[in-house]
Amino acid sequence: MPWLLVVPAMLGMVFLVLPLAGLLVRAPWSTLPERLSEPQVLEALRLSLVTASLATVICLVLGVPLAWLLARTDFPGRRLLRALVTVPLVLPPVVGGVALLLVLGRRGLVGQWLESAFGFSLPFTTAGVVVAEAFVAMPFLVIAVEGALRAADVRYEEAAATLGASRFTVFRRVTLPLVAPGVLAGAVLCWARALGEFGATITFAGNFPGRTQTMPLAVYLALETEPEAAIVLSLVLLAVSVLILVALRDRWVGAAA
Repeated sequence: MPWLLVVPAMLGMVFLVLPLAGLLVRAPWSTLPERLSEPQVLEALRLSLVTASLATVICLVLGVPLAWLLARTDFPGRRLLRALVTVPLVLPPVVGGVALLLVLGRRGLVGQWLESAFGFSLPFTTAGVVVAEAFVAMPFLVIAVEGALRAADVRYEEAAATLGASRFTVFRRVTLPLVAPGVLAGAVLCWARALGEFGATITFAGNFPGRTQTMPLAVYLALETEPEAAIVLSLVLLAVSVLILVALRDRWVGAAA
């Protein structure tokens, strides 16, 4: 047994698992039901679920066609476009929030036009939360769907085109069913990333209870005033993360096999 690998591997496992174990140990289990039923907790949870779901819908509508463009077409600048799509993965979320403000803020490149033409302002609104979450989460969907498209057998699409199906019909009746597992996995990861978004949300949408205060923002606020409430909120997000990993386990194991 290569002990030179086993020892650092075990240390790495302890490093990752120990903080989660500490969260479980310090959780106020006796008062957990009462704290979960508190109005501010329920409101933050409701807002998080709604905004993350809306952000995922936006990512599906925009991200699936974008993934198809990157996977199935060849055009100048495709590599640059792929790199730009993945930038939010490595960009600090706070920087993403600042970028959104500069574009969609009241004095932003697009935001000032929205306000003057329609009287509509995105920053510090629930819609702003959805935009911030969609911005940071869309790369997860695009990467998953693009990978599924590249792995799909194009002969089925070619056969459908040979039989006279239009490109849109081929995409709707053949391509989408082929890559449906990848779309589903990407959507789940996208939703989870949107649910846990903090930096871009607090920068672009603020932290207003009932309007923009999602679960991660509620954790941050509670940590300064009521640590036990922060632990309870963290447990909810941890439970969601574990459920998502369990749901996607079969797909990952199948892909690895």
